[in-house]
Amino acid sequence: MQGVANKPPPDVRPRSGIDLRFGSNAMRLSGRQWAVAGLVFLAFFVFAPSLWERAEKLDPPPDYRLPYDLSSDYWLFSRCARLAEARGEVPVLGDSVVWGQYVKRDATLSHYLGERAGAPQFANLGLDGGHPAALAGLLRYYGGDIAGGRVILHCNLLWTASKKHDLSSEKEFRFNHPTLVPQFLPCIPCYTETGSKRLSIAIERHMTFFSWANHLRVAYFGQQDLPTWTMEHPTADPLAAMRAGLPAADDPLRHEPISWTARGVEKQDFAWVDLETSLQWRFFREAVETLRARGNKVFVLVGPFNEHMLNDESLKVYAARKRTVAAWLEANQVPHLVPPPLPSELYADASHPLAEGYRLLARQLWESADFARFAAR
Repeated sequence: MQGVANKPPPDVRPRSGIDLRFGSNAMRLSGRQWAVAGLVFLAFFVFAPSLWERAEKLDPPPDYRLPYDLSSDYWLFSRCARLAEARGEVPVLGDSVVWGQYVKRDATLSHYLGERAGAPQFANLGLDGGHPAALAGLLRYYGGDIAGGRVILHCNLLWTASKKHDLSSEKEFRFNHPTLVPQFLPCIPCYTETGSKRLSIAIERHMTFFSWANHLRVAYFGQQDLPTWTMEHPTADPLAAMRAGLPAADDPLRHEPISWTARGVEKQDFAWVDLETSLQWRFFREAVETLRARGNKVFVLVGPFNEHMLNDESLKVYAARKRTVAAWLEANQVPHLVPPPLPSELYADASHPLAEGYRLLARQLWESADFARFAAR
């Protein structure tokens, strides 16, 4: 029995020379066929995003902004930035204050700036939740087409109002747009993603194919990858979902447009982070330098912050950091405006104006000598 057990397996190859132990494989590729398959895959990897861009219609109307549900669609942001440059529009960059949380798209800052200019020549490229660390990454990896023109950049000091806002807290928590922030250096203490995931993020954002694939996932499949989507929609046609086109430009209001006092919000005492050690202030300066290094003429709007919401001590700290920010901008010859606070009833919360607040802010900008020089062609 032992001799039988150790007997080598019989030669199961027939005269054709094919090993029948692998006979269940319906197709076996030769070396040349593998090479052809590799070339086909490589061509798809390289050319699919540009071909899709030609097929997918993007003709945004005036006052277009990224639909809220597509806030993480950085490939679409890149297309919008490129289109704005092609149209000769001035990008207005920033967080949800620029995007317009409490207003419709025809009542944002970019809209009222265009109204003042007599034409819709300002592009709303605000990113909901776009804190300075995310904004710096967005410009670095997806904003390369914003070059050689004029740019308005919003500075919201609310992001330095606490260690959590500043991302300098040692305690882990989830924050917006983690794939845009530095994955290794500088260190973000509250960001505790695994090393392998960080490495894949760092690699993928340098490759257009992956941002395009994310675009398909976000824009057409409800943030799901294709296998998950097909499991939840077993009878649906993925191609039909993609043929439906991009979501409509008209977003519903995100929040009821009422003032902070009507909401019953009390005055706040923020635990401001020292600007000398603030991560978000560091990233904001990086965003400015990235834009200027690409030949852009940058105008910085500091605020509008709801100073009416601050108690006396917190207001003193905020006033001091406004002066610090203005001094840095002045020293670096960056044209800017630090406007006075809007009337209290024109704020919805700590930093978001209501529609009339945006209208007044646009007027303050146009009456600024620095902005007038910036806006002049």
